[in-house]
Amino acid sequence: MTKADLIVGIQWGDEGKGKIVDMLSQNYDLVCRSGGGHNAGHTIWVDGVKYALHLVPSGILHPNIINIIGNGVVVNPEVLIKEMSQFKNLEGRFYISDRAHLNLAYHSLIDQAKERLKGDKAIGTTGKGIGPAYADKISRTGHRVGELLNPELLSTNLMNDFETNRVYLDALGVQIPSKDEIYQELKGFKEALAPYIADTTQILWRAMSENKKILLEGAQGTLLDIDHGTYPYVTSSNTIAAGACTGLGLSPKSIGDVIGILKAYTTRVGNGAFPTEDHGVDGQTMCEVGKEYGTTTGRRRRCGWLDAVAVRYASMLNGVDSYALMKLDVLDGFKTIKICKAYEYQGEIIDYMPANLDEVTPIYEELEGWDSISGIKHYDDLPLNAKRYINRIEELTGVRVSIVSTSPERSDTILR
Repeated sequence: MTKADLIVGIQWGDEGKGKIVDMLSQNYDLVCRSGGGHNAGHTIWVDGVKYALHLVPSGILHPNIINIIGNGVVVNPEVLIKEMSQFKNLEGRFYISDRAHLNLAYHSLIDQAKERLKGDKAIGTTGKGIGPAYADKISRTGHRVGELLNPELLSTNLMNDFETNRVYLDALGVQIPSKDEIYQELKGFKEALAPYIADTTQILWRAMSENKKILLEGAQGTLLDIDHGTYPYVTSSNTIAAGACTGLGLSPKSIGDVIGILKAYTTRVGNGAFPTEDHGVDGQTMCEVGKEYGTTTGRRRRCGWLDAVAVRYASMLNGVDSYALMKLDVLDGFKTIKICKAYEYQGEIIDYMPANLDEVTPIYEELEGWDSISGIKHYDDLPLNAKRYINRIEELTGVRVSIVSTSPERSDTILR
């Protein structure tokens, strides 16, 4: 029985997973999304055309690949239907788990209201309802995609939920829709999505027994993991490799190669600790050159130097076999490039990531920069200083860089 390879983000998300999944997926039969919701976005450039994906797996750009949204994803039907409209002939190559949980309009309203009430202590969520949808799932009051097949019953159940939580919803200022409004909306969702709703775990198991090649993709990055990330400024799901197992119905023994997606510098969206954030000209340059604005929200990403301590931590959590180093070209033209090799923490020098990053100070080393690597396709053609930077990343993290991206284009990629 074949094993499934896995792609996972190694920082706070936005590492460039979309390009790598798109590039590698042409060698696979199935591409499967295991977690998150439409708060995550993959940006893919193909022949100068930009595709922004939020729920649909990145393999969708290849017509011969089967794409699966797993049970660990929270699905906003309205967003998914709009996203699906970009593509033709999806039947037979796109499936949504009947066990995936629904993220409906009221989840977003709750999310946004709670963020407003927190004021300057807000987490900085996208306001897309991801947290409330996962909260309903964990409290066993959520509803699953398979329930869309009976919109009459689901609308009745939702109205009962609203009545049970009326005091709470009123306090947040969330307006409760009528049953007919809900029913008509759910009926439309059913008409659009019914052909694609399936027991995706069985599809996946069958594909593995037939020795099909399978690629798994998550959402966001390791440092946003609900258990192992920079809590509470994290997402509401397990973004690490183990989350791919629970989010698709696979055993740990089913995981093959794990590729960690690593940006050549570091970015973060929203609030929370960020030890290597650069508040000066260098951070601004990374933002502008790297076009560091969220695929989903358009928010400016905070930018800073590569944090090798956090990267090593994330690599251990995920069992990373190799890295795909993304956006190396964004560092073109820097005279010197910093990399964080350790932290100062409570008067000591440490080489690990503590639970609370608010008290750490990064310890940097500086390397000489290079002129330009943009568009280079062969490792031997890289400037010496770029190779030294890659080598130093490997030394500090203990993981080999096997892929180097030198521009947003699919073809501008070095395979080592």
